[in-house]
Amino acid sequence: MARRLVPEAKQGLYKFRTEVAQELGVPFSDYNGDLTSRQCGSVGGEMVKRMIESYERNLK
Repeated sequence: MARRLVPEAKQGLYKFRTEVAQELGVPFSDYNGDLTSRQCGSVGGEMVKRMIESYERNLK
């Protein structure tokens, strides 16, 4: 099992994922087995996009 580098980040990532899913209209919950790969991928992709944008803004 992998060790988490920052255990405190789990709650923040969960909240971020929920916000992104809500904005995209993807009904995320505790069980997501009924969602398509496209729906889940769109949330993950948007999260990565926003994290990169945030990182790039902080570089300036």
